[in-house]
Amino acid sequence: MSIVRPYGDTTGDGMVQMSFTLPLPHDKVAEGAAVQLANKMGMDPALVVHAKPVGEGFTFVVVYGRVNHLVDTSQVVVVERDYPLLTPPEVNAEVKAGLRRRLVVVGACIGTDAHTVGIDAILNIKGFAGEKGLEYYREIKVVNLGAQVSVPQLVARARAERADAVLVSQVVTQRDAHILNTREMSAAFRESYPADERPLLVVGGPRFDEAGAAALGVDRVFTRGTTPGEVASFLVHRIVSSRTHSQEEQAS
Repeated sequence: MSIVRPYGDTTGDGMVQMSFTLPLPHDKVAEGAAVQLANKMGMDPALVVHAKPVGEGFTFVVVYGRVNHLVDTSQVVVVERDYPLLTPPEVNAEVKAGLRRRLVVVGACIGTDAHTVGIDAILNIKGFAGEKGLEYYREIKVVNLGAQVSVPQLVARARAERADAVLVSQVVTQRDAHILNTREMSAAFRESYPADERPLLVVGGPRFDEAGAAALGVDRVFTRGTTPGEVASFLVHRIVSSRTHSQEEQAS
């Protein structure tokens, strides 16, 4: 079945739950405004099931109600993993055989973003979701610059380390800061490197769209739930395997 409707209490009843904040003090007017907004978004009937003040003059609201919209899953576009998922020993073996040196990764949170949980989950040896981070991989050299790194600092350090890949994490999304920072970063690397020498640019964060890599000027976008193993496997696929394949073509 490619056509589906949301499920709440019974199959196909179209019930959904939505939360948002209104710039109104918490009272009956705020709750009525929440219902009105939900109605205009196609939720009818709509019921406020939770509301509370969040600071002076603001109300957080949860609304529950029915929508009539249908979803055609055959029209959903997703980014499928186009490379094999490797184990740490397999990653090490591929890098050692293909590069004959360690693969160099420079990572950072750029701009004013001080949330290092994302970049640390991928880079630090403690890792994420039971997987050890890239520091655990013997054939990968990790340079973690931490938080609030400026774009010029990132480019300079990538040059100094002769980075094969640059990993950037962006968690702060107010006023599309993650989008603006990423575009600034990608533009800076393109200005500073010849096309054939530029390191692989990878960005990750919970509010990115996996399909948006080209628009951001990066090589790959990773979103929530990404594990170190996925990132390591991608790096091998794009840096090691592609280089090896190119060399084999030239030799033939």
